[in-house]
Amino acid sequence: MGRDFQTFLKQLEAAGELKRVAVEVDPCLEMAAVTDRVSNEPKGGAGLLFERAKGSTIPVAINIFGSERRMAMALGVDREPRGLDAIADRIEKLIQEAMPKPGTSFLDKLAKLPVLAEVSKWMPKTVRKGICQEVVLQGEDAKLSLLPVLTTWPEDGGPFITMGMSHVRHKDGRRNMGLYRLQVFDDRTLGFHTQMHHDGAKARTGYGAGERMPVAVAFGGDPALAYAATAPLPPFLSELMFAGFLRGEGIEMVKCVTSDLEVPADSEIVIEGWVDPGERRREGPFGDHTGYYSLADEYPVLHVEAITMRKNPVFNATLVGRPPQEDTYLGLATERIFLPLLRMVLPEVRDMHLPAAGGFHNLAILSIRKEFPGHPQKVMNAVWGTGQMMFTKCVVIVDEDIDPHDMTEVLFRITSNVDPRRDMLFTDGPLDVLDHSSDRFAFGSKVGIDATRKDKPWDNFPREWPRDLSHPEELLAKVARRWKDYGL
Repeated sequence: MGRDFQTFLKQLEAAGELKRVAVEVDPCLEMAAVTDRVSNEPKGGAGLLFERAKGSTIPVAINIFGSERRMAMALGVDREPRGLDAIADRIEKLIQEAMPKPGTSFLDKLAKLPVLAEVSKWMPKTVRKGICQEVVLQGEDAKLSLLPVLTTWPEDGGPFITMGMSHVRHKDGRRNMGLYRLQVFDDRTLGFHTQMHHDGAKARTGYGAGERMPVAVAFGGDPALAYAATAPLPPFLSELMFAGFLRGEGIEMVKCVTSDLEVPADSEIVIEGWVDPGERRREGPFGDHTGYYSLADEYPVLHVEAITMRKNPVFNATLVGRPPQEDTYLGLATERIFLPLLRMVLPEVRDMHLPAAGGFHNLAILSIRKEFPGHPQKVMNAVWGTGQMMFTKCVVIVDEDIDPHDMTEVLFRITSNVDPRRDMLFTDGPLDVLDHSSDRFAFGSKVGIDATRKDKPWDNFPREWPRDLSHPEELLAKVARRWKDYGL
């Protein structure tokens, strides 16, 4: 069943995963410095609730998704033996059940109907009232300064909203929900940071200059929403429907006060407004997940018309910066949950790891079952052609028996199995807009590294490929039986 955000905070506190900070803390830099120290503790530290934010009456929750356990709790799989992989198992089962095989009979198709019925349960549901509109502020009363928006790094262009889920609607009616940063310019305007590759930017292109595109920024609600807003979903699947899949029931939505957009009814706070696609303002710089300041640039302006909220709301924020931070664990969830979807395109893939230090899109390590000449290179090119993995700067391929999460093992295979001239593939393609290393904006070179053994007949390796060092299984079993005898 779904939960509102404050119920989730209570669950975290009961599990020892949330700490309250009772003293007054300044949202300008101080909260971020405290959070940075906590999030760098082993396993991500604790979630934090700053009860007294200087200059505001609204508490601030941060680092809420900043551990593997809290991420599993947010998605309702903390009691599953396989944790986040349990969601991947659900997706894989759904794919197998919903994809008819060649020669499927009419009776077989009828057997799929329960699956289709289950899908219908995940659709958003419109309701007449929601707790997010218990308090309604419009006109001059709708001031952004009422909210405890954080300034996280000293050279940031100002305070930035970092955990607001922006809701827009394409001209053809499709919904989009994305987690975009929003710089506070003044009490009534925000910088709407939607990069060219984002769906929020694609939705904007359907509106002409001078035409107002409604936008609503929601905070809180069911914790599955925050993850769904970051997920690299295929174009045919909306974030709200995916959140419904994660929670097992449709998200309840309520119509905004100033537009016909809908937002989750149990949101803590909602900012309503509009964007003129032809209007731009300088936004940034901003201390980003790359570990550097992303440069200032021209972005659309979000004009605020209303702020609605529940009584006694909590403001949700996140610290964006050099890994590990809270988004490390959002990225971990994506790595585990979307592996079955990648396998739809690349069934030879056994496992995948997107190391946090690589910012999720700078490094991807995949283990594969190698079956023919050029197979690792085929996988590299397929990765660069798959959704948001087009941004990946380095793809490393290892054999199927290698754990891509074991970085010591991966580095050993790279240094021992790779001849740089033979096994490194260079190409050019799109890069993340925030990538500063390329001399061209959003475009640059990429490298694929074939770190597999060259011991297959089709590898045509001219010398004998050595075997890995290992003791016989019988000897290892004997040592295990006698371990206590050794007195070690």
